[in-house]
Amino acid sequence: MAESSRNAAGDGLVEDTPKRPSKVDALDNSSDDGIRLKRTITVMNGVGIIVGNIIGSGIFVSPKGVLKSTGSVGMALIVWTVCGILSTIGALCYAELGTTILESGGDYAYILKIFGSLLAFLRLWIAVLIIYPTNQAVIALTFSKYAVFPFFETCDAPDSAVRLLAAVCICILTWVNCKSVRWATLVQDIFTFAKLGALILIIICGFVQIFKGEAKYLDPAVVMEPVGEPVSADKIAIAAYQGFFAYAGWNYLNFITEEMINPYRNLPRAILISMPLVTIIYILANIAYFSAMSPTDLLNSDAVAVTLGNNLLGVMAWIIPISVAMSTFGGVNGSLLVSSRCFFVGARESHMPECLALINFKNFTPIPALLCTAGLSLVMLVTSDIESLINYVGFANWVWYGVAIAGQVYWRFKFPDLERPIKLNIALPIVFCLICVFILVLSFVSAFWECVIGTLITLTGIPVFLLFVKFGDKHPAWFVRCKRSITVFVQKICLALPEKTD
Repeated sequence: MAESSRNAAGDGLVEDTPKRPSKVDALDNSSDDGIRLKRTITVMNGVGIIVGNIIGSGIFVSPKGVLKSTGSVGMALIVWTVCGILSTIGALCYAELGTTILESGGDYAYILKIFGSLLAFLRLWIAVLIIYPTNQAVIALTFSKYAVFPFFETCDAPDSAVRLLAAVCICILTWVNCKSVRWATLVQDIFTFAKLGALILIIICGFVQIFKGEAKYLDPAVVMEPVGEPVSADKIAIAAYQGFFAYAGWNYLNFITEEMINPYRNLPRAILISMPLVTIIYILANIAYFSAMSPTDLLNSDAVAVTLGNNLLGVMAWIIPISVAMSTFGGVNGSLLVSSRCFFVGARESHMPECLALINFKNFTPIPALLCTAGLSLVMLVTSDIESLINYVGFANWVWYGVAIAGQVYWRFKFPDLERPIKLNIALPIVFCLICVFILVLSFVSAFWECVIGTLITLTGIPVFLLFVKFGDKHPAWFVRCKRSITVFVQKICLALPEKTD
């Protein structure tokens, strides 16, 4: 993996103002010449990707985590609102980055341009090893558990059946993504509307309770009554951490910027539509839960939406677990779409095997990158200690969010005259950097050893970077031949060619 000449401007020693891609080149969607990823993603597809990736199983299953830590209904609603607003700030910061550095790959691409190859490689390394495979495995397992729920209402579903169905889910959606970007975005749009429909059903049920005057737990006199132990600052912080986790996915559209139609306009539009929509739906869904359940009932429930459905929907209660399954199915699809682009861009920058930067010349999809991310996700289905991996995911993500947005602040001062289609008030990225620091400190306090292990895993990327990237041009001839043979083999079985825009 010799270091690409594309990285010459991203080694952390840039002196001249970086140049953004030509607007004509960046936005041209009229030509079908060359082998490249096509611009087919509209603003509504972008909304579907963001909303579909943020809304997973969390809002259906575990709002009780926020309530348990905040200690009252009113404070829980405040935390959900504040986390939504702050997540929107992070998404807007990424909108500025995404329209200034018009490349796919999300924070990996931004860190590469701003800080250079080593930090970017470490971001990619932890994403490849843990973040994306674990995220996809967890969502697929959640899908399969709720998909089989109607068949095992009185007992636990067999673990092997749950894992097998999760694997089938990943394989089917990988095939869809390999077949067509339009198919993948269509699936994403359909299942995003399905999960929004399920949440709207929950919200309607809750507000019917309110209009009937039966929502006594939303009475202003009892909203702020304490639940369990007295609330404290550290518990509010933990509640905020859980709230931020529920909003995770706000940066996913930045990973496929090069496939958006007119990203200068549509990237920020999709973010400005999606983030307020998700925040409002999350708040209304929580109000609906509290309208039909006491705080104690909510804390005792392992699946809040299912409990609400059992209380209010009668014989139609089966709709809720099926809705959760549909929600997570769409989440797997969106994660595969996004993570494969990170693999693809990393390979294009010579930070991963070059065979992952190949594009199928019939469907114009990155089939090798999709097969790689799907394969790693299937491997993750074997492990039973998935909760520790989730902790690694949360910690690692916030490290790199902070690094990317710190780079945004750095470039504001280093290149003040750089053309920025979107230019936020400098206070917003600074505030979000402070939020990242807060989350990281809290992560070390609440899950110290998981964070230490996650840090050590990230640092194992340094010798890999030195061996395969920094000194990649010094590889022995036999190793170079092996790499070429693998690339040719992948080209043949995937009908794929290197990216070519001429």
